[in-house]
Amino acid sequence: MKRTLIRSATIISMDDRIGDLRAGDVLVENGRIAEVRPDIDAADAEIVDGRGRIVIPGLINAHMHTWQTGLRGYAANWTLLEYFRRMHAGLATLFSPDDIYIATLVGALNQINCGATTLVDWCHNNPTPAHTDAAVRGLVESGIRAAFFHGSPKPEPKPGEPHFSEVPHPRREVERLLAGPLADRNGLVTLGLAVLGPHYATLDVSMHDFRLAREHGLIASMHQGGGPAKTPGGWEQLIEAGLVGPFVNIVHGNDLPDELLQKLIDLGVTFSVTPENEMIQGHGFPITGRLLKRGVRPTIGIDLESVLAGDLFSAARVALSMQRALDNAQMRKNEGTIPATTTISAREALAWVTTSGARMLGRESQIGSLTPGKLADLVIINADDLNLVPVHDPVATVVMQTSLANIEAVMIGGVWKKRNGKLLAEGLEAKNELLAQSGRRLVRDIERQGHAAQ
Repeated sequence: MKRTLIRSATIISMDDRIGDLRAGDVLVENGRIAEVRPDIDAADAEIVDGRGRIVIPGLINAHMHTWQTGLRGYAANWTLLEYFRRMHAGLATLFSPDDIYIATLVGALNQINCGATTLVDWCHNNPTPAHTDAAVRGLVESGIRAAFFHGSPKPEPKPGEPHFSEVPHPRREVERLLAGPLADRNGLVTLGLAVLGPHYATLDVSMHDFRLAREHGLIASMHQGGGPAKTPGGWEQLIEAGLVGPFVNIVHGNDLPDELLQKLIDLGVTFSVTPENEMIQGHGFPITGRLLKRGVRPTIGIDLESVLAGDLFSAARVALSMQRALDNAQMRKNEGTIPATTTISAREALAWVTTSGARMLGRESQIGSLTPGKLADLVIINADDLNLVPVHDPVATVVMQTSLANIEAVMIGGVWKKRNGKLLAEGLEAKNELLAQSGRRLVRDIERQGHAAQ
């Protein structure tokens, strides 16, 4: 029996029954958390000295298009409309399966390096089964826990071809994945659907896709962005047909009317916010506060490394800061002063990237908190680092001050993926070079076509 004991650390369990421990131990046995308490006796275990360290649950990145890793920063100055045209109708069409593989592999490794143990990989550039298999292979090789949300490409249609909004999600591909590489519903990499939804598809396609997801017991996740909907009133018709429930996940949702938002919440729909990218590209203000007002927590995602950094701590801070700013401004408008106390705590923001993400994936019994019996996905932060000393409030230190530089160790399913500040992945230099070659070729080819970044 393999056992690891992290001893005398500050523990933020995110489990209300366990709470926080200023000096406690975490015992891991056979890939799961066995005990969380002070003074655990496990002399036969590997002992990890936790003094000066903070242990937290592994972070959950609820939304990222990992296939764009090789284009880091290339789209930093694009609006959402430019992104649709230059990425989906342009760059995306040039990707080979090898491009998808190396981008997904390196992007997933970077998530581990940054403290994310679970990644929702929203892969919507897979025109062939080979592209899909390449993405899945990249996730598997990285060692990250992942939900592979299988999507569909969005090129401009050629003469005689239907628009992508008129194309149902491919049943055959879903069934192939469930019978093959993603057959294990409890495996390290599992399947979900990245569908178009009523904002970007016809009603018939939306009905088909929602039924497909429900039939196979899969999450149906979809973007709900700005601009006019492809199917006005589509959500109401899907609700009337009984096709909306807890298996539905909405990404962004910035322009959802209050009445419809409440209906979706009442039906158990979950929401993934990508705060930094939403404000950068023009989606609108994130709906964090609108959800909290209705008793619902968002999940947080990175969205696009082609635009911004892949650090989930930063994304949580942006969401927290943005919503506090909106709350403060509203209070000034209404009362002429700021609130007497902050409207959102740092602990709340930490929940968005831990327990809330687990709940969205339907895996709250397995991940998201340091709870005995759950999978041993955890992060060790070096609180002795120059930028973190002294630690007065461990939760505030984690949320407001921690960065990649402080992530000392990462464990996924009881296996160390990062130790002593170093990612435990072979051949990183060669992988980086393959990624760089892929990115340079894609940029060169698209710029030859006259679609250069500005």
